[in-house]
Amino acid sequence: MTREPRTHDFVLFGATSFVGQILTRHLVERHRGSDVTWAIAGRSAAKLASVAAEAGADVEQIVVDADDAAGLAEMCAHTNLVISTVGPYALHGSKLVAAVVEAGIDYVDLTGEPQWMQRMIDRYQDRAVETGARIVHACGFDSVPSDMGVWFLQREAQERLGAPCTSISMAVAAAKGGASGGTIASMMNMMEEVSADPSLRKMLGNPYALAVRGDREGPTQPNVTLPEYDDGHATWLAPFVMAATNTRVVFRTHSLLGHVWGDDFTYGEAMAMGDGVTGRAKALAMSGGMGGLMGAAAIGPVRRTMARFLPAAGEGPSPEAQQAGFYDLRFHGRTAADDDLMVQVTGDSDPGYGSTSKILAEAATTLASSEVAGGFWTPATALGDPFVDALVEHAGLTFEVV
Repeated sequence: MTREPRTHDFVLFGATSFVGQILTRHLVERHRGSDVTWAIAGRSAAKLASVAAEAGADVEQIVVDADDAAGLAEMCAHTNLVISTVGPYALHGSKLVAAVVEAGIDYVDLTGEPQWMQRMIDRYQDRAVETGARIVHACGFDSVPSDMGVWFLQREAQERLGAPCTSISMAVAAAKGGASGGTIASMMNMMEEVSADPSLRKMLGNPYALAVRGDREGPTQPNVTLPEYDDGHATWLAPFVMAATNTRVVFRTHSLLGHVWGDDFTYGEAMAMGDGVTGRAKALAMSGGMGGLMGAAAIGPVRRTMARFLPAAGEGPSPEAQQAGFYDLRFHGRTAADDDLMVQVTGDSDPGYGSTSKILAEAATTLASSEVAGGFWTPATALGDPFVDALVEHAGLTFEVV
């Protein structure tokens, strides 16, 4: 479908959110002196004006609410792409996706909510193909380092070993960062949804939940819930809270690529806790703490009490804490011939906020020049190698074979 010329190259929807404010500042620097035209959008004119003034963003300010279908349609009619930071997406994101699909434009977000992603894919995939709309969810720390880390490892495996890895394990070797109120609100809302609809447990427990329809089952996948030792990483492993989202995105990538890594491909994620007795003790402590936290959050009254003591929406790490943050992820892959390869992916700032804002900006820029057709894609399948290059050049990530 041929698109009519539009006023803006992109609109940042949710500029007044915690990540939106960080992203606005980054976009000012990223596109300073360029001919890129963009705008910021949100529901409060006063807050938008404040964000624009603080960031030095001399751009149009669009006042529109996430529940205003007509307003969202009008916004989408005048832009080529929407970047959305308005979460929880299950509560505030659906009408925007509908508007994007009908307008036939591009869209990226930073959701980590598998149940909502599946809902959007199943509801709008066919229509997105018709209109040419290109939607890429999970373009933040959830789940770009994982999805692109696997992509990079498989590219290197083909070049160096002559075959893809049929099994990959990702271990978080080190990370430092804080949580924002928006992230916590998304997790709490997911718990509320499961409480209201227990059938969601089965969907959330399926590693293939985001795969192409008709391809949502396969071999049993690794799922670290208790301490276990991994020979490939030479470390004890403990559960990683983001694995439940990241693995689903990776398996959608594999499904969209037509199982190019093999029908028996396996992928799992965990936290590296070190080797020896000390590593095992840390893994036990982490596993117990994670299990206790998730168990408590599953109980409605306890969950609501916890929420009162956690960061509220719009709150998060200070700029100093964001800059002091980092992450170091290790991907160990093994081919069917038992050859192995290790890849390291690092980020230079707080994973969920400082790094996420830069990743999301590059996802939008890369998607604008991508040649994929309409539909719901993953970061790897929509953006590929050019995205790796952009992340290294502009977002502070590294991808290296070690």
